[in-house]
Amino acid sequence: MIVRKLQDILGTEREVNAPNGNWTSRRLSLKDDSMGFSVNDTLIYAGTETYIWYKNHLEAVYCVEGKGEIEDLATGEIHPISDGTLYLLNKHDKHYLRATETMRMVCVFNPPLTGREVHTKEGYYELDE
Repeated sequence: MIVRKLQDILGTEREVNAPNGNWTSRRLSLKDDSMGFSVNDTLIYAGTETYIWYKNHLEAVYCVEGKGEIEDLATGEIHPISDGTLYLLNKHDKHYLRATETMRMVCVFNPPLTGREVHTKEGYYELDE
């Protein structure tokens, strides 16, 4: 059994900041936990816009705090996000994520992250081979 607390991750190598300052991801569970997925507690900061395209990963995102929106670049649809909203990037969807208030998100990735990933210029995480 693995038990972790967010407070024990803060300030460690499992707390990863976006180079552009748009987000902070606290990596609660990673590939080396051998679960087949990873779990992050992520803050998306108010007033930011992030282009994302997870070409190598599927992601489920559950908002537990804050407000923003996600824009599906394939359809042009914009979906509001607030606490209690879940979205699934089941088709490697290219999108913009915008925060009007700082959002706290629980993010699940498959395949799992290794821990230090940040988005490439094209908006994705490299796949760990």
